[in-house]
Amino acid sequence: MPRHATVTLQAALVLVVVLAGCLGGFGPDMLAQDGGQHTAESAQTPTATGGDARATAGDGDGATARPTESPWGTDPVVVAVEGPPGRDVAPLVRRGAAFWEANSTRYVGYSVDYEVRPDAENPDVVVRFVDEITSCERTKHTAGCAPLITSANQINRPVTVEIKTGLSDDSTEQVVAHELGHTLGLGHDDDPQGVMQTGVTLTTLPQPNATDRAFPWNDSEFTVYVDVDEAPNPGAARAQVRAALGYYERGAPGMPDNLTFELVDDPDADIVVHYASQSACTVGSGSCGSSRGPDPDGDGASERYAQFTVTVVDIDGEAVGWHTGYWLAVAFGAEADADKPPVFRDASYQERRSEWWE
Repeated sequence: MPRHATVTLQAALVLVVVLAGCLGGFGPDMLAQDGGQHTAESAQTPTATGGDARATAGDGDGATARPTESPWGTDPVVVAVEGPPGRDVAPLVRRGAAFWEANSTRYVGYSVDYEVRPDAENPDVVVRFVDEITSCERTKHTAGCAPLITSANQINRPVTVEIKTGLSDDSTEQVVAHELGHTLGLGHDDDPQGVMQTGVTLTTLPQPNATDRAFPWNDSEFTVYVDVDEAPNPGAARAQVRAALGYYERGAPGMPDNLTFELVDDPDADIVVHYASQSACTVGSGSCGSSRGPDPDGDGASERYAQFTVTVVDIDGEAVGWHTGYWLAVAFGAEADADKPPVFRDASYQERRSEWWE
């Protein structure tokens, strides 16, 4: 009797989130997720008065001048915090500010002192936590925004710094430090690159893993790539896969009833069905399932599926459909056999080779 191996859940890389900074209030910039930088056209190029001019932002908008003294003056910079409900983020803002208190002289040429008072009435800076970044032109993964300040006449108190809610404590602190760096005149190409670079890897607060969700996909419309050329009868194997897909599309017992499938000639499809004469996923004949997807909270497990691959190994063509259907149930959220449609529970050798989808 053919065996089916335990599902293999492959952890994906953590989500890459970009950090943006508005350029002096004239033209916002953003960094795309693929690392390509795009600068919005602006009517003017921000410049600063006084000091020795040198390139800082490196965003294609021309060189900016580095101030020789703090545009914020000598008094402590008062920072208010507008945090998300139910979460105390003020300590994270303090830690982000403390980095610059310890390092501003080295990197910007002047010292800065911050006084973080969440409810300050007349602050110099407001760190505002928002669901979506609005001050900068943004991509889906933009995590923060702040103006690039190089002279006192650019400061219109309170200066607003936006931070995306939902990031982990460490990532929140990292984004706060990055955006405060912009308010001190630093661009994305400036040191310290550990703080000012874009395209960094950030993590979110803990999220349910894909295996803990009733439906682990973003939507119910799937593209399917079928690779069964190694099967004894490829045509029959493809027909078996189509029968399995039709079983779910018509509404399998206990499964979502709004699933749709489109067969495509693209191995990057949402669902891949692969036939192999041998595979490391199972010893001898059998089948296995593997998944990949984003891991935004960095816990080593996907929070959603981006692709699910069914591998059928050395199975006669009449059982390809059953093995495909078994792992599709896993892909759609039924990890335990008791949660799968009855046809996939303790099926006999003959039942797996019947027209079970009827």
